[in-house]
Amino acid sequence: MPADRAEGSTGGDATEGAMGGDATDGGASMPIKRYGQPEDPEVFRWSGGLTWIAHPDERMQRASHAIVVGADGRVATDLDSTPGSDVTGDGDSTTSGDVWLVEPLDFVGLDDILSDLGTVAGVLVLAGLHRRDAAQVAERHDVAVHLPGVVGGLKRQVDAPVEIFEGTLPGTPFRAVPVLDGIPWSEAVLHDEASGTLVAAEVLVTTDRATGRGERLSVGPWARLRPPRAELADLPVERVLVGHGPPVFEDARAVLDHALARSYRGIPGYLVKDLAFMLRAGYVAMRD
Repeated sequence: MPADRAEGSTGGDATEGAMGGDATDGGASMPIKRYGQPEDPEVFRWSGGLTWIAHPDERMQRASHAIVVGADGRVATDLDSTPGSDVTGDGDSTTSGDVWLVEPLDFVGLDDILSDLGTVAGVLVLAGLHRRDAAQVAERHDVAVHLPGVVGGLKRQVDAPVEIFEGTLPGTPFRAVPVLDGIPWSEAVLHDEASGTLVAAEVLVTTDRATGRGERLSVGPWARLRPPRAELADLPVERVLVGHGPPVFEDARAVLDHALARSYRGIPGYLVKDLAFMLRAGYVAMRD
């Protein structure tokens, strides 16, 4: 059964595949990346949806998100975590919400959890190396995989219907903001101004392995030399959902500012901490 955690339950941040074998890192006891469909993900519930880490026992700590958009076109603000409840954007439990999945990793029981939130409306991939289980989950729910234009080149690699969009994601308040445009590291973040929700797949991370000393959130290892300061500087941010690690729920704007400001200065500390992991994880991500 999934291990559930609620937004703010820890008093700070949530400290919340068909290939054989796991990607290991030398003799390390915890693999960099696990494959297959797990049964015990770690789930973090928050007011507008939920986040899950499908393989809590992998070092990459890959995170996925389900975001509920109500009938009023707004992100749910007071989602009842009681199974079976329906939501609207203003928190009224009257009509089902549209559920948007961001870079899902599949697990046993995922569809049961999603049915408690509403109806899956679409699947998103935000980063060039994050196809994950997007195609199989989209096919199962008979929806398209949506790609921001900056990662539109993934279309030929996704075995499901694909829709490419620029700017606002149709049917949602989210706007795609390109932050990386290179090979292989291309990415757009999603941002909703009203709820202050920022979703960043790779350019921001919270895993212990990828953050520097004294950082709760950091610019991803491959973007530290070109942090997205201009793109993210003026956005209202109340929570940060990342593609690697637990979400940030408390003091999110201040934590983001700290991460952007320390991008260059944090490089030496990060390299001392785990250069080998960065290189190995990058290799595994590009290989898969």
